[in-house]
Amino acid sequence: MDTDKIFFEVVTPYRQVLAEEVDEVIAPGEEGQFGVLPGHTPFLSKIRVGDLLYRKGSQLFHLAVSSGYSEVGYHHVIALLDAAERPQEIDIQRAEKALKRAEEKLATLSPEDKTFFEERAALERALNRIHIAKIK
Repeated sequence: MDTDKIFFEVVTPYRQVLAEEVDEVIAPGEEGQFGVLPGHTPFLSKIRVGDLLYRKGSQLFHLAVSSGYSEVGYHHVIALLDAAERPQEIDIQRAEKALKRAEEKLATLSPEDKTFFEERAALERALNRIHIAKIK
């Protein structure tokens, strides 16, 4: 492996989304976005719903991701996620329907309701998927 590169893997319970050498990874960490370059100090981080980016040369790629974890090594990053999709894989109509459902349900709920936070998470995932789908 080239020591000027990072071997980047993205894995969900259903499939391996990515396994490539890249130049940089930028991830939506639980405590804020973080970037990784080759030789980075190893650490573990929670991942939140958001835009996970990676760079190969001057080209930037996006993935819509749900929650999970990442392990960063000196020349290796693995992201274990509930879900991850490339922009071209996202069904924008399905995401818009999910957004509408979540908005309608949230309009009738208060934070004390049992399903409020589940619906808010569904809303966040739908908004993220729509945003990433439009990046194409």
